[in-house]
Amino acid sequence: MTVSREFLAGLPKAELHVHHVGSASPRIVAELAARHPESPVPADPVALAEYFQFTDFAKFIEIYLTVVDLIKTPDDVRLLTYEIAHEMAGQNLRYAELTVTPYTTVTRGIAAEAFCEAIEDARVAAEKELGVTLRWIFDIAGEAGLPAAEETLRIATKIRPEGLVGFGLGGPEIGVPRPQFRPHFEAAVAAGLRSVPHAGETTGPETIWDAIRVLKAERIGHGTSAIQDPALVDYLGEHRIPLEVSPTSNIATRAVASYDVHPLRAMAEAGLVVTVNSDDPPMFGTDLTNEYAVAARLLDLDEAGVADLARTAVRVSFAEDSVKNALLTEIGEYVAKV
Repeated sequence: MTVSREFLAGLPKAELHVHHVGSASPRIVAELAARHPESPVPADPVALAEYFQFTDFAKFIEIYLTVVDLIKTPDDVRLLTYEIAHEMAGQNLRYAELTVTPYTTVTRGIAAEAFCEAIEDARVAAEKELGVTLRWIFDIAGEAGLPAAEETLRIATKIRPEGLVGFGLGGPEIGVPRPQFRPHFEAAVAAGLRSVPHAGETTGPETIWDAIRVLKAERIGHGTSAIQDPALVDYLGEHRIPLEVSPTSNIATRAVASYDVHPLRAMAEAGLVVTVNSDDPPMFGTDLTNEYAVAARLLDLDEAGVADLARTAVRVSFAEDSVKNALLTEIGEYVAKV
């Protein structure tokens, strides 16, 4: 079954798993690199496409951090954030929960208050000028350990920008046990933030169990290995814990060998709640519209099925009810019109 690119591009969409720095397109990165010519990151878009080639997850993290190094001033933060929203608007994204890692930028010299002010300024402008509603998930840079957790929690609870809705955990999973972050997640949840750690992307189901049992996850970032554990599948289905699935990302980082063996279809057939996301789209040569095309092919969906997938993302988001209802109405009107 084939769904046209035109239908997918025009479909109003929400995205729940997409990274702030990882959404910097070649156009945005080139502008930042031109501002900071001392960086090893090339300013030429063609050279950038080659630069974004990597062989595994570790190499991806290495490249990712060189892009982080381009963000040296609050104005860089503002530029990055607003231009991400501009490119989202071009795909008919109406709502996005952007995973932001303040620690990696703040430790490079930008004050946390200035960082939060910059993303908030961009958020307000994006909603007013582009029709894109942004919310933040502040995630711990797992590879930086407990200092990153403590600083991320401080920024999230003491400064707490208005758009902040969730608390997460990203970076490498191997060698970064989830239980060490229990106190930080407990404090974040007590402060009213939602728990959304990455888990089971490059490790087995036990990491997902830790995210649920120890970190009280309300959604799971990736959850790629969940299908390997029937008891976990039953638990996720019974408790309706959504998985934030990013197929192209999984292939690019070698977390999954190919689309043919991607677990998305098995997840859906098991009755799990799945959403489709782009993760770090320019770095993986994708965008959310393309991820919907991939999902439609893997799940054999028609236009109605794809629209249901879009509705699921809205319903399990942390958006206010007014935002959810408006977007669900817009999706319904679009489908009826098409």
